[in-house]
Amino acid sequence: MRTLEDDHGPQAPLLRTLALARPAAGRLALATLLGAGAVGAAIGLIATSAWLISRSAQRPQESAVAIAIVGVQFFALSRGLCRYAERIVGHDAAFRVLSNLRVNVYERLERLAPLGLPAFRSGDLLARLVHDVDSLQDLLLRVMPPFAIAIVVGAATVGLVWWMLPAAGLILLVALLLAGTLVPWLTGTLAARTEARQAAARGELTSSVVDLIEGAPELAVNGATAEQLGRAMSADAEVTLLAGTAARTAGIGQGLTSLCIGLAMWGALVVGVSAVHEGRLDGVLLAGIALIPLVAFELVTGLPSATQTLQRVRRSAARVFEVMHAPPPILEPAHPIALSPRPHTLRVRDLRFSYPGDDRWALAGVDLDLSLGRRVAVVGPSGAGKSTLAGVLLRFLPYESGSVTLDDVEIAALDGDQYRLVIGLVSQDAHVFDSTLEENLRLAKRDATVQEIDNALAGVRLLDWTRELPHGLATEVGERGARMSGGQRQRLAIARALLADFPLLVLDEPGEHLDTLTADAIVADLLAITRDRATLLITHRLTGLQDVDEVLVLDHGRVLERGTHGELIGLGGRYAELWQRENAMSPQGV
Repeated sequence: MRTLEDDHGPQAPLLRTLALARPAAGRLALATLLGAGAVGAAIGLIATSAWLISRSAQRPQESAVAIAIVGVQFFALSRGLCRYAERIVGHDAAFRVLSNLRVNVYERLERLAPLGLPAFRSGDLLARLVHDVDSLQDLLLRVMPPFAIAIVVGAATVGLVWWMLPAAGLILLVALLLAGTLVPWLTGTLAARTEARQAAARGELTSSVVDLIEGAPELAVNGATAEQLGRAMSADAEVTLLAGTAARTAGIGQGLTSLCIGLAMWGALVVGVSAVHEGRLDGVLLAGIALIPLVAFELVTGLPSATQTLQRVRRSAARVFEVMHAPPPILEPAHPIALSPRPHTLRVRDLRFSYPGDDRWALAGVDLDLSLGRRVAVVGPSGAGKSTLAGVLLRFLPYESGSVTLDDVEIAALDGDQYRLVIGLVSQDAHVFDSTLEENLRLAKRDATVQEIDNALAGVRLLDWTRELPHGLATEVGERGARMSGGQRQRLAIARALLADFPLLVLDEPGEHLDTLTADAIVADLLAITRDRATLLITHRLTGLQDVDEVLVLDHGRVLERGTHGELIGLGGRYAELWQRENAMSPQGV
């Protein structure tokens, strides 16, 4: 699989991250200046303090050191204030950038959903949205500012020491160049492979843990808990190993930087003592010559770590932009056509669709009509194309030929979000959020009145049940509705769709994963409460289809038969065969 790095070079994700940070460029520049001020104040503090102590040893008049005393106080206060302001401004800018980036990533995921998301594992996708996006703040806080500050303040510091003693300035310059270029290059080279693997390993660990938690019941039933736990522990061991390697690399960088600090300080002291002995340097300045390199190396101490962080950020940015640049299944029109008012009519003519990489038609020549009060059922075996048809009608999948129109306008010319306010879906795996019954219902209509909620619940026969609950609609349903039965979860999803008041409703296997009696009861209730809207019922069971206006029998994407329930039974074809088989397997047929 080719990545964004393969197509645009290893720096492309970083450049795109910086492009996203452009609105916060002013704050980031101010934070960098404040950071430079903090380091400059630290150097000024040590230089002024060294001069003041040395000069005080000569017992001068107080007026001779008054300016130095004020300078020490000024630099001491400035250092703390600048450092605090840098943290406030820098993190504010970074959090603004991350907030916008996370919104952009989520909007892209919304465009990819639902059929574009399987390209990413759910746990790994979570790691990209949370950990990898969070890692990008390091580019703005721990990579760019340290290098900028090192260049600006480092040049000024070398200039100051050079002015006092050229030989000491030269030593400081060489030491800073070694610590600021060679050491970061070495640590970056050592960290390149480790940091590149760390983001992927973290994503694998998150995926393993998510699978372990979400699949706990199935794993326990099938005796596979130990195996999945072993995979999670293996992923954790790899992350731990990579973290240890990264720590050793950081230790090497810090050790080499400390070596450069020591050599610079001793070198400056040696040439300083010689200069004082020869009369080329005032002895009062000797302490500053020796101590300034010690503080100046605050400029480069973080550079090896910044270079190491850069490797991790590069890979995290690449993973984030793999999501950002994933092609959506559906392209939105540049100038969408406005929707017409109710009532709506949906027409499908000669619809054809095939999945990428598959030379067979998943849908071939499908025709159907949905209008106010008309109910159509689509039946057929697994793989017949029923759910694919639902995906096309919901604009989750693009059709290749034929026509799908809403009020004589091709749905490809309509805004997807506006279009899905007209046509709704109740799927076999409708999501129930870990919240209250009321909040799950208000997803469909935030301003719904109590009467509207009660009407929706009454329509799916949940009203009496909710009134019997101790907390009523404030009852917590648990993760994925774990505190409800399967039938109750499905009825809640249907109530949500009714509350949204979709003029056209697609019901994709609403009784799937439920026992036969519950499934048939749900289908019967659905057909009873959808008489006033256009309804497409996708099902593999035929019970209750006597009440629909038309039944389409699909097989391998083609319509084999169509007509009413009675007409298809009389035809004696595939539908009649399915009907006989279902009756033979039902309790009534025994």
